[in-house]
Amino acid sequence: MMARPQPLRRLVVVLGDQLDLASSALADFDHAQDMVWMAEVAEESTHVPSSRVRTALFLAAMRHFAEELRARGFRVHYVRLDEPGNTGTLAGELRRASAQYAAREIVLTEPGEWRGRQMLEGAAEACGVPLVVRPDRHFFGNVEDFARYARSRSELRLEFFYRHLRRRHGVLVKGEAPVGGRWNFDAQNRAAFPPSGPPPIRACTCK
Repeated sequence: MMARPQPLRRLVVVLGDQLDLASSALADFDHAQDMVWMAEVAEESTHVPSSRVRTALFLAAMRHFAEELRARGFRVHYVRLDEPGNTGTLAGELRRASAQYAAREIVLTEPGEWRGRQMLEGAAEACGVPLVVRPDRHFFGNVEDFARYARSRSELRLEFFYRHLRRRHGVLVKGEAPVGGRWNFDAQNRAAFPPSGPPPIRACTCK
């Protein structure tokens, strides 16, 4: 009979858009007691239509990052898309891993999508394992920042929140005004190309 793995201190979730060794989820990783969890699941490429090229690049990046982690001595539980028994959802795969390793805690960096956070919270709750959500340090703002901003606003528009963050952190602003006099070029970027298509890209003459 195969011996059951020793219970883990932490199962550390690394999502496909959080492939960074400096991620907050990995901040105090203990190579003897913790394990990284990564999973390729069909749901993440089908709940919103995704091109095959994008999906292939996304999965390739995940697999390369998992190999880099292993090369650095991290223990990694990695589920491939075509692995037998793959449930096809993040929640299902996290429940399977939690049952397999009996981790005392699940840790993750704040997901970039509310849907993803709710799924993982539900999975951890179903397993009876505490979930620790750490701030995502890749952005100038977080959920708490937006909640504080929203309390005093009668209209919520993401564009105005971006302006608020730019002023707060001094990003491309001079005083209260944007550098160059324009906050963005969204209107032009949304315009369609003429029937002839986009103009040719000019060759760079820089030396």
